Amino acid sequence: MITKMQSQANVAVPQSVTTQPQSQQIVGVGVPANAVILKMSDIQQISTVGLLELAHREYQAGDYESAELHCMQLWRQDGTNTGVLLLLSSIHFQCRRLDKSAHFSTLAIKQNPLLAEAYSNLGNVYKERGQLQEALENYRHAVRLKPDFIDGYINLAAALVAAGDMEQAVQAYVTALQYNPDLYCVRSDLGNLLKALGRLDEAKACYLKAIETRPDFAVAWSNLGCVFNAQSEIWLAIHHFEKAVALDPNFLDAYINLGNVLKEARIFDRAVAAYLRALNLSPNNAVVHGNLACVYYEQGLIDLAVDTYRRAIELQPNFPDAYCNLANALKEKGQVADAEECYNTALRLCPSHADSLNNLANIKREQGYIEEATRLYLKALEVFPEFAAAHSNLASVLQQQGKLTEALMHYKEAIRIQPTFADAYSNMGNTLKEMQDVAGALQCYTRAIQINPAFADAHSNLASIHKDSGNIPEAIQSYRTALKLKPDFPDAYCNLAHCLQIVCDWTDYESRMKKLVSIVAEQLEKNRLPSVHPHHSMLYPLTHEYRKAIAARHANLCLEKVQVLHKAPFKFPRELQGRLRIGYVSSDFGNHPTSHLMQSVPGLHDRAKVEIFCYALSPDDGTTFRSKIAREAEHFIDLSQIQCNGKAADKIYSDGIHILVNMNGYTKGARNEIFALRPAPVQVMWLGYPGTSGASYMDYLVTDGVTSPLELASQYSEKMAYMPHTYFVGDHKQMFPHLQERLILSDKVKSHNNLGSVADNVAVINATDLSPLVETTDIKEIKEIVRAARPVEISLKVAELPTTTPIETMIASGQVQTSVNGVILQNGLATTQTNNKAATGEEVPQSIVITTRQQYGLPDDAVVYCNFNQLYKIDPLTLHMWVYILKNVPNSVLWLLRFPAVGEPNLQNTAQQLGLPPGRIIFSNVAAKEEHVRRGQLADVCLDTPLCNGHTTSMDILWTGTPVVTLPGETLASRVAASQLNTLGCPELIARTRIEYQDIAVRLGTDREYLKAIRAKVWAARTESPLFDCKAYATGLEMLYNKMWQRYARGDRPDHIKADK
Repeated sequence: MITKMQSQANVAVPQSVTTQPQSQQIVGVGVPANAVILKMSDIQQISTVGLLELAHREYQAGDYESAELHCMQLWRQDGTNTGVLLLLSSIHFQCRRLDKSAHFSTLAIKQNPLLAEAYSNLGNVYKERGQLQEALENYRHAVRLKPDFIDGYINLAAALVAAGDMEQAVQAYVTALQYNPDLYCVRSDLGNLLKALGRLDEAKACYLKAIETRPDFAVAWSNLGCVFNAQSEIWLAIHHFEKAVALDPNFLDAYINLGNVLKEARIFDRAVAAYLRALNLSPNNAVVHGNLACVYYEQGLIDLAVDTYRRAIELQPNFPDAYCNLANALKEKGQVADAEECYNTALRLCPSHADSLNNLANIKREQGYIEEATRLYLKALEVFPEFAAAHSNLASVLQQQGKLTEALMHYKEAIRIQPTFADAYSNMGNTLKEMQDVAGALQCYTRAIQINPAFADAHSNLASIHKDSGNIPEAIQSYRTALKLKPDFPDAYCNLAHCLQIVCDWTDYESRMKKLVSIVAEQLEKNRLPSVHPHHSMLYPLTHEYRKAIAARHANLCLEKVQVLHKAPFKFPRELQGRLRIGYVSSDFGNHPTSHLMQSVPGLHDRAKVEIFCYALSPDDGTTFRSKIAREAEHFIDLSQIQCNGKAADKIYSDGIHILVNMNGYTKGARNEIFALRPAPVQVMWLGYPGTSGASYMDYLVTDGVTSPLELASQYSEKMAYMPHTYFVGDHKQMFPHLQERLILSDKVKSHNNLGSVADNVAVINATDLSPLVETTDIKEIKEIVRAARPVEISLKVAELPTTTPIETMIASGQVQTSVNGVILQNGLATTQTNNKAATGEEVPQSIVITTRQQYGLPDDAVVYCNFNQLYKIDPLTLHMWVYILKNVPNSVLWLLRFPAVGEPNLQNTAQQLGLPPGRIIFSNVAAKEEHVRRGQLADVCLDTPLCNGHTTSMDILWTGTPVVTLPGETLASRVAASQLNTLGCPELIARTRIEYQDIAVRLGTDREYLKAIRAKVWAARTESPLFDCKAYATGLEMLYNKMWQRYARGDRPDHIKADK
């Protein structure tokens, strides 16, 4: 399952810079030109008029010194001239001499108390001083004196905005425009205010009206672009910003806006061009340098981004955004220490810099300082509660700690704040998946992809959901999409490789394996969590060191997760008080192969010696497997409702467990974090996982000398605890007692009374009580001596029927049952219809069941090789061996399962490419447990998969008396079948080389005498050998547990131990 952290690249300027243009007249900074000078009719003397006009022109040109000189000359001539007083007020305002500006406005008011313009200028002074109430009073008085005073309304609007009274400001602008609708700058100012209020459609209408009035008004085009951007109309925004810069090539803000929106649209080349044009206009603009660096970062030009961020900081040293973004780039380069220093610098400049708090938390999390990371995320949210990325990142940390409900809450907050937050949807999907809410996870991943179709992580996560649900073709498609979007994506690549292995798609197999190995090597070298799961590592050509390291890295992750709990180490006594307490921990106490194997073990332990606790990590599935274990164990504790691993460990510790047994390893449902807390003094791996844990907190691995010989002990982090025979166990005697006896079905007419030629695996009848059929049917016992290594007597009980047509008709028509001599025989394909619990193996079938080759399309006269494993265990070398065997055994077929069905055409095509004619490989559907085991009687020989043996599957097929040919490798998973056969007393079926594997299989297929002898040997040995003896097995475990405890009690470190035979 892959979890993504968000690093916020803080853009130094808003995504859209809204330009505030000046109106046609001076607004809010002085008396407008047509307001400070009285009409010419007010000037009494021609000489005065000429001089005042000159001063006015000088003022307009910005020559305030000359304008003031001439105005003072006029004022000295006539101190009552209000036009001169207003102009002097404006000149002093522009020169920031506010007291003098106020003085001359006051003199003008004294001369004319009804002079609206003077009150407006006085309001400007108050506004500049921050005395907004006084400014508003003067502006309002001005417009009361002169209701059509447009500039008074404009100044009033500006003061109302400063005072925060936006609605009144809007009304002031609207009033101004009522008197002059063609004031396009005022119209644009009103649009800015409406945009700030979120009334985007009204703002848009204002800008459009301004453009209608003045089509070349670049400011309105740019501001309209801002509205389109706010409405996510990216292409319209781009168009309007481009129009603005076309109208005004020196329009800096428009270039910045254009660059920002192009960056948002990920049109990076054009964004760079826009920012560079802005820098041509303003070379020392630190904000633009910062934005340009952000684009370089997105383009993957990390070195260029670093240089540009540094330039921004050089221009503006107190620039926390730039430090934060520089840190992001440095971290990308692997310069984590430098990045951390930059984040800290940003926080020194601005302790409440939320992005730096968030991003520094990301580093702390990656360094394993989960508590510090959590504190920083919470601080970021304290500063900025609506910080979606911080909510998402905090949720990820909480998920890592197993606090799934809290994590879900923060993901939901992130999405509430930012409904298009694709990362949060994807990460929330991961949490829901961990909570077993597959449908919810699927919705989250799908939504993330809808938001961002180029989101490679979401495609990969969606693929994983499909993969876990068995939808392998959909998974393959999604992984391939993820890799197209993100070619350097190790998780997606390795998961895709596993999917292709599942369906036997061996296209470019060698190059795929080579790349996968190189990915693992690089990840281990960099101390990263490998993309290959420990459980899958056995399928690939990895070294033993790599497989062990993969497991160790996953074990260390469990340690990292529990460190945040800050639990003190548990302390244990070395003296044994009473019986030895054994705790079995598993998520598979229910309808699962593990329970099929060991369900009787807890109840078969010697209660005088051991006290058994079973800790279930999964809820009750309602099966008899679960109820049997719960009933027969002395103590059965459901930990599935205790989600906190720390509390689960506390419970185990409080029970005083001496030896805690991990039955999951790295399989689905595992909670290795419990073991990482070490709630028991001795901790053991057993049965459920075929490999090493790689964990420092696991002491022993229960195995055997064939499966894990001492010369291969370096593969394991644990010490070997050797069972007296195989470490594997099967509950088949208890589950399938009806398969201990059988009748061979024969047709008198078809066999022509040639009893010696009756095959024991074409049509078989099983039941716990065969007497009803025996009493009503002609039963012949055929005995035959066959010679192999030694003479072997074969004894078959054959039920001879006058005709088998009724049975054949039943099978062909899909009937559930038929009657033979008044006895009901059940169609072996119909067990799920007649008794579902019997079909699943929860109950022993009470009916008489018939199983025939006809039911599965197998030729009666063929040599049938079989393999009932999942197809992922087959590799090209194995199929090559199988094809060789089929080619060298006339009239032979290979019987496989559609496990999954999508693998069938791939295997058929590859086999035909190897020269095998069509029809030689026959596939059947996956069946319920009882049928799955029972139909194994129909095969002559099982060909094991050397890459990863049949474990439970081999026990199933051996219970039916069918021999298994195996070729052990060096991994635990590849040696289990050899261990089972050795325990069964059939070492002749264990090959040492590929050639020997082929030779054994070919001899079994061509030497009928030898095949009969081997089959007879296996049939007899299964009930006589220790292989299926659960009571003896439980005793062997107790021997090991006792030796483990003795070493602990003496203070000895764990070491290899062996149970006595």
